[in-house]
Amino acid sequence: MMKIVLAYSGGLDTSVILTWLRENYDCEVITFTADLGQEEELGGLEAKAKASGASKAYIEDIRAEFLSEYAFPTMMAGAIYERQYLLGTSFARPITAKKLIEVANKEGADAVAHGCTGKGNDQVRFELAVKALNPRLKVIAPWREWDIRSREDALAYAATHKIPVTATLKSIYSRDRNIWHLSHEGGPLEDPWQAPPEDLYMLTSAPEKAPDEPAYLTITFEKGVPVGLGGQRLGPVEMMTRLNEVGGTHGVGRLDLVENRLVGIKSRGVYETPGGTILYTAHQALETLCLDRDTMHYKHLVGDRFAELVYYGQWFTPLREALSAFVAKTQETVTGTVRVKLYKGSCTQVGIQSPYSLYREDLATFGQDQVYNQSDARGFINLFGLPLAVRALMQMERAGDLQKE
Repeated sequence: MMKIVLAYSGGLDTSVILTWLRENYDCEVITFTADLGQEEELGGLEAKAKASGASKAYIEDIRAEFLSEYAFPTMMAGAIYERQYLLGTSFARPITAKKLIEVANKEGADAVAHGCTGKGNDQVRFELAVKALNPRLKVIAPWREWDIRSREDALAYAATHKIPVTATLKSIYSRDRNIWHLSHEGGPLEDPWQAPPEDLYMLTSAPEKAPDEPAYLTITFEKGVPVGLGGQRLGPVEMMTRLNEVGGTHGVGRLDLVENRLVGIKSRGVYETPGGTILYTAHQALETLCLDRDTMHYKHLVGDRFAELVYYGQWFTPLREALSAFVAKTQETVTGTVRVKLYKGSCTQVGIQSPYSLYREDLATFGQDQVYNQSDARGFINLFGLPLAVRALMQMERAGDLQKE
């Protein structure tokens, strides 16, 4: 092994891994950090990586691409894993892996390395991307090779090798942050009976402490893509930044979930997704106005499968691409504006309009109308219920025959 590119966050695991790779593989190590909106976590990261022995340190701002090509398309598919999780970590991995592989190709590296544990989903997500985009690269996963078996062990290794880390035994949460969400795992959260401590949360206010007055937002979509807020056209990064701020202020987007990992383990995660929750709510509301019944119902099935593909790390697959093509077709008329109300942790739609609306007040009204002949319903019900009537007649005749016997 001559050269390894490490997916580097600067957190406990990858800080330890950088030193461990140089010790155990005796080769050049280059780090790659994807700026997905980690905010303060990126400060001083290049200097830290080089001080720890990296020959080069790549940091690339991919927030706009992350939202436009991964987060928004997943939201447009209506993909929600196990009906609750908005997939913030799941769809961050394929774009990170893709960029990591691009750096490895550019540098002529022999291998890529990641800090995923052998018990989680992320190892699958990273390594399936490598298989799909450059299977010639070797993948090094230290958590499957070394003697370190816990975060306590990793902290001890860091102390022994004088590696600067911010994690401590007192605050030992495993966190993943990007512009879409923030996840928390580990520590006291490993007991599902214990409520998350309030000081855990970093993006959202406690709903009971949120403002007493609701906030109203108007979000504009074009072909399913969110493009405007309050009548102002915004790019994806500014859109998410503003939605996260107002959603977090009003306590929107908290989730405490025991989920089924791909590897078969149940795990507990606490998620904060304020802006994403607002977008999902608004987009789903607009679809109720713009999609016909059969398309919308079938799209729900597609959304469930799409969520599984994203969660399982199967982004770079023919099926995901095919489902995305279906979703894109359904979004051709999902254009319009949605008004939502944020209040004490809730987000609800309170108004929708679209030039492609399939809702007609003259058909839906309970008042007198001139476009719907109610007597037509009799024939429809007779035909729609004919199979039920035929089956019932058969059962009645069979029962009569049995009584005669």
